[in-house]
Amino acid sequence: MVEPALLPWLPASPPDYRAHCADIDTMAQRGTALRRLAGHALGTNELQRLARSIIQAVNDGTAAPLQSFALGLVSNSTTDFIVPALIGSAARHGVALRVAAAPFGMTMQAALDPASELLQIRPDAILLALDYRAYFNDYALDDDPMASVSAAIAKLQAMIAAFADVSKAAILVQTIAAPPERLFGSLDRHQPGTAAWLAAAFNQRLSDEVLRPGVNLLDVEALANCVGLAAWFDRSQHMTARLPFANRFIPLYAEHAARLIGAIRGHSRKVLVLDLDNTLWGGVIGDDGIDGIRLGQGDPRGEAFQDLQRAALALKRRGVLLAVSSKNDEALARQAIREHPEMVLREDDFSAMQINWSDKATNLEALAERLSLGVDSFVFMDDNPVERAQVRSALPQVLVLELPSDPAEYAAVLLASGAFEAIGFSDEDRQRSEQYAANARRDSLAAQSRDLAGFLESLRMRGTFVADGAIGWSRFTQLINKSNQFNLTTKRYTESQVADYVAAPDVLTLQVRLTDQFGDNGMICSVIACPRDGAWVLDTWVMSCRVLGRRVEEAVLNEIVRRALAAGIGQLVGLYRPTPRNGLVRDHYRKLGFHQDGHDGDAERWMLDVASYEPAALPIACDTSTAA
Repeated sequence: MVEPALLPWLPASPPDYRAHCADIDTMAQRGTALRRLAGHALGTNELQRLARSIIQAVNDGTAAPLQSFALGLVSNSTTDFIVPALIGSAARHGVALRVAAAPFGMTMQAALDPASELLQIRPDAILLALDYRAYFNDYALDDDPMASVSAAIAKLQAMIAAFADVSKAAILVQTIAAPPERLFGSLDRHQPGTAAWLAAAFNQRLSDEVLRPGVNLLDVEALANCVGLAAWFDRSQHMTARLPFANRFIPLYAEHAARLIGAIRGHSRKVLVLDLDNTLWGGVIGDDGIDGIRLGQGDPRGEAFQDLQRAALALKRRGVLLAVSSKNDEALARQAIREHPEMVLREDDFSAMQINWSDKATNLEALAERLSLGVDSFVFMDDNPVERAQVRSALPQVLVLELPSDPAEYAAVLLASGAFEAIGFSDEDRQRSEQYAANARRDSLAAQSRDLAGFLESLRMRGTFVADGAIGWSRFTQLINKSNQFNLTTKRYTESQVADYVAAPDVLTLQVRLTDQFGDNGMICSVIACPRDGAWVLDTWVMSCRVLGRRVEEAVLNEIVRRALAAGIGQLVGLYRPTPRNGLVRDHYRKLGFHQDGHDGDAERWMLDVASYEPAALPIACDTSTAA
């Protein structure tokens, strides 16, 4: 049985764990080693030890490539044990976390005091870690339950508003779990005023009235239900140490909070890569043949593999790309996928396949190249522990799920891992798999074309440029936070920060969509240009790598220049801040006709005179009907 509290999708911590920490403390650059060590199933004490190493690395400036993130923490309970667990768990998701916790029970004071440590760290996010006791009494049968729930929601809204007045940080709010004791037994959930009824009503109104862009949900109720309410609530530990839940669940809570932080920073995974033999079906296709593999109804083991396929298909429908990496005879494996009557997944459900006799790490790198994605966006499932170890060693950026011996638990482990944590879901997310399938059709057309110009003309591309209106800004923010390769400055913004830019009359926030004869590519570009001394500084310019080589960047520059002329802007200032991931755009501004003009802090500064710019003639029809 899968025990979520033990983080079973992660490998066990190494027996010489503390020695590993000590070795890391002596390294010149520690981020990669810290993330590798964080990628184990660590207990509370181990997370505390790891947190010390992370704090030291942050203070020494040696935490790269972990990305800095400041978190403010407000709670009605003791957080002394939770803070180091959050820091250790965040490294698992690519984040070097700094935490400032408000004093015990000091909720509104943390927002109203500008000198508070929580505000002094300029938080990227604020976690309002408030449990049931922050709003209701444990046992009271409330005389006016609707008023009590309204008061609780108003209290939370007031806290959010107070922080919004002094900070642009994202806000994380929690659902609440009701204590397990029941006054009426099974009737409690139905009877107004009981703890179960109050918690359910609060959580529903939280979802309906509180959540919005910039306010994200940490579902503590689901966590408590998953491990059992009686286990989650430890009254002895609460009364002696004011712990919000049983101490043994600290790593699980910290992991779920860290997933959200990683998602805000744009570190959610995008691709599920699956082995075939004994992972998607039972047996070895090369030995057992199509008729001999175990898959489908009537066989408990065969049903387990079908269950995993159903879970994978559901992930695909919410925007996760599926791929295959298998040591196998390709023709036979593809035949099984196409023809076996009990297969849930079919060929067109996979965005890419690598079926050969190469090692799995090499195949994952080939898949990353085909999909124009980094391997750090991959999750890998393989029943073979040797293959898992090889990928972990060669590609530590890949999340390799630990799998139990019983395939009946594969789907549970996959979903419990939270590998594809999301802070939003759009139609564009839903269509992502089809967009990659359309990209494959474009590649096929390109292979048949005699010249690039003819190929681009045949695509019949149309770009739509939007700088006003109320749609698309969630995806705009998502694109900024998830893009690493075509990202000139790698700045990250919350939805509330983007909303401020959108509302500023002198700032250009440009979103670009692209369609062609094969379908809608969705939003493929986000640009933020800020005024400075009569110029526009290109603070942010990110693009989807799916549209590389189609001259889209030239079309975007044409539109920026058109808007700059209309706004009386004389120059564009392009910034390029080199990172280990964005070498792809090293010559971006040079190719577009900018000239280098020194540096702006740690970024190269590139200049373009707007009046003398000659717009390029392009194979892209441009719709600027929504132009400001």
